[in-house]
Amino acid sequence: MKNFVAIEELDLTEVHQLLDRATAFKQGETATPTPVFVANLFFESSTRTHLSFEVAERRMGMQVIPFDASQSSINKGESLYDTLLTLEAIGVEVAVIRHTENNYYEDLIPRLNMSIINGGDGSGHHPSQSLLDLLTIRETFGEIRGLNILISGDLLHSRVARSNAHILHQMGANLYFSGPTKWYDESFNRYGRHCEIDAVLPQMDVVMLLRVQHERHAAETSLTKDKYHDTYGLTIARAKQLKTTAIIMHPSPVNRGVEIADELVESSHSRIVEQMANGVYARMAILEAITNQKRGN
Repeated sequence: MKNFVAIEELDLTEVHQLLDRATAFKQGETATPTPVFVANLFFESSTRTHLSFEVAERRMGMQVIPFDASQSSINKGESLYDTLLTLEAIGVEVAVIRHTENNYYEDLIPRLNMSIINGGDGSGHHPSQSLLDLLTIRETFGEIRGLNILISGDLLHSRVARSNAHILHQMGANLYFSGPTKWYDESFNRYGRHCEIDAVLPQMDVVMLLRVQHERHAAETSLTKDKYHDTYGLTIARAKQLKTTAIIMHPSPVNRGVEIADELVESSHSRIVEQMANGVYARMAILEAITNQKRGN
Protein backbone atom coordinates (compact mmCIF):
# COMPACT_ATOMS: atom_id res chain seq x y z
CA MET A 1 0.00 0.00 0.00
CA LYS A 2 2.02 2.94 -1.30
CA ASN A 3 -0.76 5.49 -0.80
CA PHE A 4 -3.91 5.64 1.34
CA VAL A 5 -6.38 7.97 -0.32
CA ALA A 6 -9.79 6.24 -0.47
CA ILE A 7 -11.27 3.33 1.46
CA GLU A 8 -12.78 2.13 -1.84
CA GLU A 9 -9.30 1.22 -3.06
CA LEU A 10 -8.85 -1.44 -0.35
CA ASP A 11 -10.27 -4.93 -0.40
CA LEU A 12 -11.86 -6.37 2.72
CA THR A 13 -8.78 -8.44 3.55
CA GLU A 14 -6.67 -5.27 3.64
CA VAL A 15 -9.28 -3.49 5.77
CA HIS A 16 -9.34 -6.33 8.32
CA GLN A 17 -5.54 -6.41 8.41
CA LEU A 18 -5.45 -2.70 9.24
CA LEU A 19 -8.14 -3.16 11.91
CA ASP A 20 -6.22 -6.05 13.45
CA ARG A 21 -3.03 -3.97 13.61
CA ALA A 22 -4.92 -1.03 15.12
CA THR A 23 -6.35 -3.37 17.75
CA ALA A 24 -2.90 -4.73 18.51
CA PHE A 25 -1.54 -1.22 19.01
CA LYS A 26 -4.45 -0.37 21.29
CA GLN A 27 -3.78 -3.49 23.33
CA GLY A 28 -0.22 -2.36 23.96
CA GLU A 29 1.87 -3.69 21.10
CA THR A 30 4.70 -1.27 20.40
CA ALA A 31 5.55 -0.11 16.92
CA THR A 32 8.88 -0.81 15.31
CA PRO A 33 10.59 2.62 15.10
CA THR A 34 10.23 4.04 11.60
CA PRO A 35 12.66 6.99 11.27
CA VAL A 36 11.26 8.47 8.07
CA PHE A 37 10.36 12.12 7.56
CA VAL A 38 6.66 12.93 7.39
CA ALA A 39 4.81 16.23 6.84
CA ASN A 40 1.20 17.05 7.65
CA LEU A 41 -0.27 19.51 5.15
CA PHE A 42 -3.68 20.67 6.32
CA PHE A 43 -5.38 23.27 4.15
CA GLU A 44 -8.63 23.03 6.12
CA SER A 45 -9.09 23.44 9.84
CA SER A 46 -8.65 20.25 11.84
CA THR A 47 -8.14 19.20 15.44
CA ARG A 48 -8.71 15.43 15.72
CA THR A 49 -7.37 14.25 12.37
CA HIS A 50 -4.33 16.54 12.38
CA LEU A 51 -3.26 15.93 15.96
CA SER A 52 -4.04 12.22 16.06
CA PHE A 53 -1.94 11.73 12.93
CA GLU A 54 0.90 13.59 14.63
CA VAL A 55 0.60 11.50 17.81
CA ALA A 56 0.49 8.35 15.67
CA GLU A 57 3.57 9.47 13.73
CA ARG A 58 5.53 10.14 16.88
CA ARG A 59 4.50 6.78 18.36
CA MET A 60 5.78 5.19 15.14
CA GLY A 61 9.15 6.90 15.65
CA MET A 62 8.73 9.12 12.59
CA GLN A 63 10.35 12.52 12.21
CA VAL A 64 7.55 15.09 11.90
CA ILE A 65 8.43 18.14 9.79
CA PRO A 66 6.36 21.20 10.86
CA PHE A 67 4.21 22.64 8.08
CA ASP A 68 1.91 25.63 8.48
CA ALA A 69 -0.22 26.11 5.37
CA SER A 70 -0.90 29.74 6.25
CA GLN A 71 2.86 30.48 6.23
CA SER A 72 3.82 28.35 3.21
CA SER A 73 4.70 29.42 -0.33
CA ILE A 74 1.21 28.30 -1.39
CA ASN A 75 0.28 31.86 -0.42
CA LYS A 76 2.75 33.12 -3.01
CA GLY A 77 1.11 31.13 -5.78
CA GLU A 78 3.07 27.90 -5.49
CA SER A 79 1.08 24.85 -6.55
CA LEU A 80 0.46 21.91 -4.23
CA TYR A 81 2.53 19.75 -6.58
CA ASP A 82 5.54 22.08 -6.35
CA THR A 83 5.21 22.20 -2.57
CA LEU A 84 5.27 18.41 -2.42
CA LEU A 85 8.10 18.26 -4.95
CA THR A 86 10.12 20.48 -2.61
CA LEU A 87 9.34 18.31 0.41
CA GLU A 88 10.27 15.20 -1.53
CA ALA A 89 13.56 16.78 -2.63
CA ILE A 90 14.58 17.49 0.98
CA GLY A 91 13.79 13.96 2.12
CA VAL A 92 10.11 13.81 3.16
CA GLU A 93 8.78 10.35 2.30
CA VAL A 94 5.17 10.58 3.54
CA ALA A 95 2.71 13.47 3.30
CA VAL A 96 -0.63 13.54 5.11
CA ILE A 97 -2.84 16.02 3.27
CA ARG A 98 -6.24 17.58 3.89
CA HIS A 99 -7.46 19.70 1.01
CA THR A 100 -10.63 21.53 -0.02
CA GLU A 101 -10.57 20.01 -3.54
CA ASN A 102 -12.19 16.64 -4.16
CA ASN A 103 -9.73 14.01 -5.44
CA TYR A 104 -6.80 16.45 -5.26
CA TYR A 105 -4.42 13.51 -5.12
CA GLU A 106 -5.26 12.04 -8.53
CA ASP A 107 -2.82 14.28 -10.43
CA LEU A 108 -0.15 14.09 -7.72
CA ILE A 109 0.32 10.36 -7.22
CA PRO A 110 1.68 9.57 -10.72
CA ARG A 111 4.20 12.44 -10.49
CA LEU A 112 5.67 11.83 -7.03
CA ASN A 113 7.67 9.11 -5.32
CA MET A 114 6.49 10.07 -1.83
CA SER A 115 3.45 8.38 -0.30
CA ILE A 116 0.24 10.37 0.14
CA ILE A 117 -2.23 9.74 2.94
CA ASN A 118 -5.55 11.49 2.45
CA GLY A 119 -6.63 13.32 5.60
CA GLY A 120 -9.86 14.38 3.88
CA ASP A 121 -10.63 15.86 0.46
CA GLY A 122 -13.48 18.34 0.15
CA SER A 123 -16.73 16.38 0.30
CA GLY A 124 -15.11 13.33 -1.27
CA HIS A 125 -13.29 10.87 1.00
CA HIS A 126 -12.10 10.48 4.59
CA PRO A 127 -10.58 6.98 4.69
CA SER A 128 -8.79 7.18 8.04
CA GLN A 129 -12.03 8.28 9.72
CA SER A 130 -13.73 5.24 8.20
CA LEU A 131 -11.06 2.97 9.63
CA LEU A 132 -11.38 4.35 13.16
CA ASP A 133 -15.17 4.14 12.91
CA LEU A 134 -14.96 0.49 11.84
CA LEU A 135 -12.59 -0.16 14.74
CA THR A 136 -15.04 1.43 17.19
CA ILE A 137 -18.01 -0.56 15.87
CA ARG A 138 -16.07 -3.84 15.79
CA GLU A 139 -14.91 -3.34 19.39
CA THR A 140 -18.52 -3.00 20.52
CA PHE A 141 -20.27 -5.69 18.47
CA GLY A 142 -17.47 -8.05 17.42
CA GLU A 143 -18.52 -7.92 13.78
CA ILE A 144 -20.28 -5.54 11.41
CA ARG A 145 -22.27 -7.86 9.15
CA GLY A 146 -25.99 -7.69 9.90
CA LEU A 147 -25.88 -4.54 12.02
CA ASN A 148 -28.51 -1.85 11.40
CA ILE A 149 -26.69 1.46 11.00
CA LEU A 150 -28.21 4.91 10.56
CA ILE A 151 -26.10 7.72 9.08
CA SER A 152 -27.93 10.97 9.73
CA GLY A 153 -27.39 14.63 8.88
CA ASP A 154 -25.69 16.66 6.18
CA LEU A 155 -25.09 13.75 3.81
CA LEU A 156 -24.61 15.83 0.68
CA HIS A 157 -21.47 17.52 1.98
CA SER A 158 -20.04 14.71 4.10
CA ARG A 159 -16.86 12.89 3.05
CA VAL A 160 -17.26 10.77 6.20
CA ALA A 161 -20.69 9.57 5.05
CA ARG A 162 -19.41 8.68 1.57
CA SER A 163 -16.46 6.66 2.83
CA ASN A 164 -18.44 4.95 5.58
CA ALA A 165 -21.44 4.11 3.39
CA HIS A 166 -19.21 2.30 0.92
CA ILE A 167 -17.20 0.22 3.38
CA LEU A 168 -20.07 -0.54 5.78
CA HIS A 169 -22.15 -1.79 2.85
CA GLN A 170 -19.20 -3.91 1.69
CA MET A 171 -18.93 -5.40 5.16
CA GLY A 172 -22.59 -6.43 5.24
CA ALA A 173 -24.27 -3.76 7.37
CA ASN A 174 -27.87 -2.70 6.70
CA LEU A 175 -27.71 1.04 6.04
CA TYR A 176 -30.30 3.76 6.53
CA PHE A 177 -29.95 7.49 5.94
CA SER A 178 -31.83 10.44 7.39
CA GLY A 179 -31.69 14.20 7.51
CA PRO A 180 -32.99 17.06 5.33
CA THR A 181 -33.94 15.76 1.89
CA LYS A 182 -32.25 18.78 0.28
CA TRP A 183 -28.98 17.58 1.82
CA TYR A 184 -29.39 14.04 0.50
CA ASP A 185 -27.43 12.72 -2.46
CA GLU A 186 -29.21 9.95 -4.36
CA SER A 187 -25.89 8.21 -4.92
CA PHE A 188 -26.41 6.84 -1.39
CA ASN A 189 -29.35 4.80 -2.72
CA ARG A 190 -26.91 2.11 -3.86
CA TYR A 191 -26.11 1.43 -0.19
CA GLY A 192 -29.45 1.86 1.58
CA ARG A 193 -32.51 4.08 1.76
CA HIS A 194 -33.46 7.51 3.04
CA CYS A 195 -36.04 7.58 5.83
CA GLU A 196 -37.36 9.63 8.72
CA ILE A 197 -35.20 9.25 11.82
CA ASP A 198 -38.16 8.44 14.06
CA ALA A 199 -39.28 5.60 11.78
CA VAL A 200 -36.10 3.55 12.21
CA LEU A 201 -34.38 4.68 15.42
CA PRO A 202 -35.70 1.89 17.68
CA GLN A 203 -34.24 -0.80 15.36
CA MET A 204 -30.77 0.73 15.02
CA ASP A 205 -27.58 -0.73 16.46
CA VAL A 206 -25.46 2.28 15.48
CA VAL A 207 -26.57 5.90 15.09
CA MET A 208 -23.87 7.83 13.25
CA LEU A 209 -24.52 11.58 13.33
CA LEU A 210 -22.95 14.10 10.95
CA ARG A 211 -22.01 17.73 11.52
CA VAL A 212 -23.96 20.41 9.65
CA GLN A 213 -21.22 21.77 7.38
CA HIS A 214 -22.15 25.41 7.02
CA GLU A 215 -18.83 26.16 5.28
CA ARG A 216 -19.86 23.97 2.32
CA HIS A 217 -23.33 25.45 1.84
CA ALA A 218 -23.57 27.91 -1.03
CA ALA A 219 -26.30 29.90 0.72
CA GLU A 220 -27.43 30.36 4.29
CA THR A 221 -29.69 27.51 5.37
CA SER A 222 -33.17 28.40 6.54
CA LEU A 223 -32.85 25.89 9.39
CA THR A 224 -32.09 27.36 12.78
CA LYS A 225 -30.09 25.31 15.28
CA ASP A 226 -33.18 24.63 17.36
CA LYS A 227 -35.29 23.66 14.34
CA TYR A 228 -32.62 21.31 13.04
CA HIS A 229 -32.24 19.70 16.44
CA ASP A 230 -35.97 19.23 16.92
CA THR A 231 -36.56 17.88 13.40
CA TYR A 232 -33.45 15.89 12.58
CA GLY A 233 -31.19 15.75 15.65
CA LEU A 234 -30.75 13.13 18.34
CA THR A 235 -32.76 14.73 21.11
CA ILE A 236 -33.14 13.43 24.66
CA ALA A 237 -36.63 12.19 23.75
CA ARG A 238 -35.38 10.35 20.67
CA ALA A 239 -32.50 8.76 22.59
CA LYS A 240 -35.08 7.05 24.82
CA GLN A 241 -36.14 5.04 21.75
CA LEU A 242 -32.66 3.50 21.38
CA LYS A 243 -32.03 -0.14 22.14
CA THR A 244 -30.03 -0.60 25.34
CA THR A 245 -27.16 -1.99 23.25
CA ALA A 246 -27.19 0.77 20.62
CA ILE A 247 -24.25 3.16 20.28
CA ILE A 248 -24.02 6.78 19.20
CA MET A 249 -21.18 7.98 16.98
CA HIS A 250 -20.07 11.33 15.53
CA PRO A 251 -16.88 12.16 13.58
CA SER A 252 -16.67 15.52 15.37
CA PRO A 253 -16.44 18.43 15.82
CA VAL A 254 -19.81 18.13 17.51
CA ASN A 255 -22.33 20.94 17.39
CA ARG A 256 -23.90 20.28 20.79
CA GLY A 257 -27.60 20.96 20.76
CA VAL A 258 -27.76 20.68 16.97
CA GLU A 259 -26.94 17.16 15.72
CA ILE A 260 -27.04 15.77 19.26
CA ALA A 261 -28.26 16.90 22.65
CA ASP A 262 -25.45 18.12 24.90
CA GLU A 263 -26.23 15.52 27.57
CA LEU A 264 -25.82 12.63 25.08
CA VAL A 265 -22.28 13.42 23.90
CA GLU A 266 -20.74 11.63 26.89
CA SER A 267 -23.64 9.33 27.74
CA SER A 268 -23.41 5.56 28.20
CA HIS A 269 -24.59 5.06 24.60
CA SER A 270 -21.95 7.39 23.20
CA ARG A 271 -18.70 6.22 21.62
CA ILE A 272 -17.64 9.70 20.49
CA VAL A 273 -14.67 10.02 22.84
CA GLU A 274 -13.66 6.42 22.07
CA GLN A 275 -13.64 7.30 18.37
CA MET A 276 -11.14 10.06 19.08
CA ALA A 277 -8.89 7.67 20.98
CA ASN A 278 -9.17 5.03 18.28
CA GLY A 279 -8.06 7.56 15.68
CA VAL A 280 -4.47 7.29 16.92
CA TYR A 281 -4.38 3.48 16.68
CA ALA A 282 -6.08 3.39 13.27
CA ARG A 283 -3.62 5.94 11.92
CA MET A 284 -0.68 4.04 13.39
CA ALA A 285 -1.85 1.02 11.40
CA ILE A 286 -2.07 3.09 8.22
CA LEU A 287 1.40 4.58 8.71
CA GLU A 288 2.86 1.14 9.41
CA ALA A 289 1.35 -0.30 6.22
CA ILE A 290 2.68 2.61 4.16
CA THR A 291 6.21 2.46 5.59
CA ASN A 292 6.35 -1.36 5.38
CA GLN A 293 5.67 -1.06 1.65
CA LYS A 294 8.37 1.57 1.28
CA ARG A 295 10.87 -0.70 3.08
CA GLY A 296 9.80 -3.79 1.17
CA ASN A 297 8.51 -5.57 4.27
